[in-house]
Amino acid sequence: MVTEINDQNFDSEVIKSKIPVAVDFWAPWCGPCRSLAPITEKLAESYAGKVKFCKINVDENPEMAGKYKVMSIPLILFFKAGVQKDSSLGLVPEAALKAKIQALV
Repeated sequence: MVTEINDQNFDSEVIKSKIPVAVDFWAPWCGPCRSLAPITEKLAESYAGKVKFCKINVDENPEMAGKYKVMSIPLILFFKAGVQKDSSLGLVPEAALKAKIQALV
């Protein structure tokens, strides 16, 4: 399951997470974001309990979008122990995301 997060709970859901986190910065009007959603949902099921998957709407949460300098979406940032370790920009194949996730676990 992909958890919808916001500026207010970003720290508790991502930075303080005991397991690695993949955060999808997206917006409802973004076509590639909508195309990426089923891929992240599938990966969230595959890595349940090992990696947490979250998504944050950049239009509704400008604070985190600004903090992480999100200029283009979809952008997935990968965190481990509260530190950003990697990123993935644009609509990428499932295998490319899987490789980045494997490096976290």
